[in-house]
Parts: sequence; C-alpha cells; structure tokens
Amino acid sequence: MLKEFINQFYLDRHKDRKKTRFYITDAGKCRRSVFFKFKNAPKKEMEARILRLFDHGDYIHMLIMKSLFSARGIHVVSSEVDIPPKTIIGGRADAIISDGKELYVVDIKSMNSMVFRKLEEPKPENIDQLQLYLHFFKIKKGILLYVSKDTQDLKEFILDYDSNRAKRLLQELSELKVKIDADTIPSKLATWPQNWQCRYCQYRDICHMAGEKPIKWEKFKKKIQTEKV
Repeated sequence: MLKEFINQFYLDRHKDRKKTRFYITDAGKCRRSVFFKFKNAPKKEMEARILRLFDHGDYIHMLIMKSLFSARGIHVVSSEVDIPPKTIIGGRADAIISDGKELYVVDIKSMNSMVFRKLEEPKPENIDQLQLYLHFFKIKKGILLYVSKDTQDLKEFILDYDSNRAKRLLQELSELKVKIDADTIPSKLATWPQNWQCRYCQYRDICHMAGEKPIKWEKFKKKIQTEKV
C-alpha cells in the first residue's frame, strides 16, 4: 500500500513544467533532446525509483555543504548561488568558496560506486557546466567534487577557466535557440545510439522515429499523433 502512495508522490512532484529557457545543465547535451523538452514532446515516463535517487543526491549535497561550512581553512562565500540574470540561460552553482588566496566555484556530483570507481577524469558534460559557471561568475578556478552514493568516497578535480570552451557552449545554445524558435528539430547525434545520452534518453523512441536529419516540428507532431507514440 505505502509503495503505491510513495511512488505517486514522486511522480506527481516531478510533473513537467513548461521549459522557457536553457539551464546550465543543458550545456553540451544532445541538442535534439533539449529541443524536445522545450516542445513538451512525448517521452518515456521516469520511474519513481529514479526520482528518489535524485532526492538522495540532494541529501548528499547537503551533507557535503554542511562539512564545508565547518571545515578549517575553507570559507564558503556563498551557497546555492544563481548566475547573474540572463535572457536565455539560468543556473545555480552549489557553492563559491575561498581558501584565503583564490575563489573557486564548486560543483558537486553524486553517482553510484560502480561509475565512481571507473572515474579517472571529470566527465565532459560536467566540465561544460562548470566552465559556464566560471564564465558567468568571472572566477578563474573551479572544483568538480564527485561523491560515491554507496561508499561516500570523494574524488575532486580542479579546473581552470577556459574562455574558448565557455564561448563555444554559449554559441551552441544560441544556435539551438534559433532552431527552437523556428520549430526545426536538430539532427540526431552522430554517435547515436552508442552515445551514453541515447541509452538513458526519455525521448529515445521519438528520436528514432524522427530520423537522422533536421525536420519541422509541426510535421513531425502529426506523425507522432498518427502512430500514437
């Protein structure tokens, strides 16, 4: 009995809201999946179990921040800090800290122990997000802190601001915004379906249906309705 109530709570709480702008987490992502999210396209429903794992990750963030606030030699300048207001992109960094000499933007990522053990360098998509935080906050250094959900082990990577990478990411988002406004679905990823994003994508079915090349959204919507995806 309780299982059904708990599952429904998570499903109700995570109902989609209309997406009207980009977020830092969209940086480096498959452009087609971001497009579909803007258009509220049909997708595979996420399991309540996965949504609970997201909550678990939030609690891990809270525990890490609690230790940072009390740690010697580190000063938390700000936590849960929004980037300066932008028209097409928003985001919130986990923390900005100081070691007394330099400022760092901190981005905390939690993952299962199997993925954590194999992690030898930061994930490219995480680097992309951190680079945009550094860009908007005008801070030269950032830290990606990875936490194993199962063992609480930590791995950290200190990165320097890369202006070229940040500007490229912003340019890609600007180009995607043009496609969204023009109702043109972007091309499929060249690495589909091997790309890790494809394996976990909620839009995998309709992406396959759309084909490889750009296609008009209104035309594709009719195809979706006809085939009842």
